[in-house]
Amino acid sequence: MSSTSVTYTVKVEEASPATEKRPSAGPVYRWINAKDGLLELPPGLESPWKFFSDTATRIPSKPVLGRRKVSDGKAGPYIWITYQEAYDAAIRLGSAIRTLGVNPGGHCGIYGSNCPEWILSMEACNSQSITYVPLYDTLGANAVEFIINHAEVSIAFVQENKIPAIISCLPRCSSYLKTIVSFSNISSTQKKEAEELGVSCFSWKEFLELGSLNCELPPKQKTDICTIMYTSGTTGEPKGVILTNEAMMAEVLCIDLLLLLTDKVCSEEDTYFSFLPLAHVYDQVMETYFIYKGSSIGFWRGDVRYLMEDIQELKPTMFSGVPRVYDRIYTGISSKIQSGGALSKKLFDYAYNYKLRNMENGLPQDKAAPLLDSFVFCKIKQAFGGRIRGLLSGAAPLSRHVEEFLRVTSGAPITQGYGLTESCAGCFTSLSNIFSMIGTVGVPVPTIEARLESVPEMGYDALSSTPRGEICLRGITLFSGYYKRKDLTEEVVVDGWFHTGDIGEWQQDGAMKIIDRKKNIFKLSQGEYVAVESIENKYLRCPLITSIWVYGNSFESFLVAIVVPDRKALEDWAVNNLQEVVDFKSLCENPKARKYILDELNSTGQKNELKGFELLKAVYLEPTLFDVERDLITPTFKLKRPQLLKYYKVQVDQLYNEAKGAKA
Repeated sequence: MSSTSVTYTVKVEEASPATEKRPSAGPVYRWINAKDGLLELPPGLESPWKFFSDTATRIPSKPVLGRRKVSDGKAGPYIWITYQEAYDAAIRLGSAIRTLGVNPGGHCGIYGSNCPEWILSMEACNSQSITYVPLYDTLGANAVEFIINHAEVSIAFVQENKIPAIISCLPRCSSYLKTIVSFSNISSTQKKEAEELGVSCFSWKEFLELGSLNCELPPKQKTDICTIMYTSGTTGEPKGVILTNEAMMAEVLCIDLLLLLTDKVCSEEDTYFSFLPLAHVYDQVMETYFIYKGSSIGFWRGDVRYLMEDIQELKPTMFSGVPRVYDRIYTGISSKIQSGGALSKKLFDYAYNYKLRNMENGLPQDKAAPLLDSFVFCKIKQAFGGRIRGLLSGAAPLSRHVEEFLRVTSGAPITQGYGLTESCAGCFTSLSNIFSMIGTVGVPVPTIEARLESVPEMGYDALSSTPRGEICLRGITLFSGYYKRKDLTEEVVVDGWFHTGDIGEWQQDGAMKIIDRKKNIFKLSQGEYVAVESIENKYLRCPLITSIWVYGNSFESFLVAIVVPDRKALEDWAVNNLQEVVDFKSLCENPKARKYILDELNSTGQKNELKGFELLKAVYLEPTLFDVERDLITPTFKLKRPQLLKYYKVQVDQLYNEAKGAKA
């Protein structure tokens, strides 16, 4: 990437040539607005607690945390608590924690789905300089047990329906965990069961009554550990990512600066919809930001069937999602457009293409076709509640066609970002209303510097005319290491640079595009290297499938795959191509259906310039989406390849035997 062509980033260090120990590395870049130095915390800002306490002092009567009350299976309107009520609860909870002998620097677990009690537990820890440790409510009892023991968690706030799971862990972790506090109630049977193992249990109300509003708060430092956040990972035990107060606060101020420079900053008038897991850093940082700005946060009911209904009731102004959610919204809207009649479809296509051309020519979203927004796209904006003014996407790549569709039709700019737990959420972000950044994750945020490092074995050269290589980061929002795992820290942090394992490609305007994953590479028996994630991304462009796991190894010369087909697409094909209509599971087992999907996948692969050895020889059609419950994906929807191989070992062996038999 030549520096003369860069619009949105600036070179701050020259490239580094290869040495015996390290591959060559490209130049170091910052976002152009950070060219004179990375964002720093202002004096007096030592802890995220100050964001919350300052807002509570400034606007005590403003609603902050809301949820819908459900009676007889029916959800009513959102019911809110104010900043003052939330502040008082956090102080009381923090005081109660201290009465049990948990002191600053101690470790407190939080286990449950998004709700006001999750945030109040977090703020109670912040008030007392106690490190909070999210316990993933999607990883099962074994992971919870591991985290409690590894992080030496002495007290845990637990959602009521998770209490049986945590009690089942107690025989193996009660040497550390001494107190359980329910988000709501706890039964006498559960109390007795825990107490027999030396663990005290409290309802939420009981625990609040232990605390005082007049407790003295301890001093706080930027270097204090704010949270230890365990990454689910695709292999091995979870790793505890250490994030300091400084990293968390800098990330929040970074979001504010980005919005100030590229869009409208958030304010007390904004409402955020909370449904991405608070156990992950992405939503945790976002909710801390909205607390800092004095906004309101409304929580979903925790059931994806009612997600859109909750959005309609809350009418949020800001929405953070992941690609799977946006894909679902896109599919639903597209189906309605297709079924709306020929004239309606023709009008929509005209409006879409007209606005798209204007946006491609540089007009911002709200000025590209305001009349068409009012008369054609207004119903799509209503799908998000009608007040939406900002959409964010992270955790995985967003399909280009979905991103384009939402940019044109949603009534709000959508920005795609990239980040890791180790970078305290976002380290790259596309810029609002810069249409050329579509399909990329944008530029480094104001707290981060970035460079690419060559990966010769995969053919990626950081010094070529189109620089490609492993994304490496340094800056103040990076983690401080893996808890109790200096060995793992030293593997990924080399000479001050965090090696992400993701392969990026610098674009001419300075934006970054994620194109591959360094670790997902293996060699076939004839010696060819296969970058499997890149291949899967190309196969996913086939509209007939929802998910795909491609497998190969060094003992075989070809690839096979487990494929989750798109149900509607396959059933539509079956109506015209099979003599009798069968259920979806039976359809997935049908040899003709398997051959049809295989042929279409390989056709997509050839169109996307896959090499011959990268094409598939056989596929197994799986009717059920890969899910967390079967341990096949992480909570952020990344494939867990060793677990997939173990789960589908029989099918993989059959595919190889089948393909070899066909060759013979």
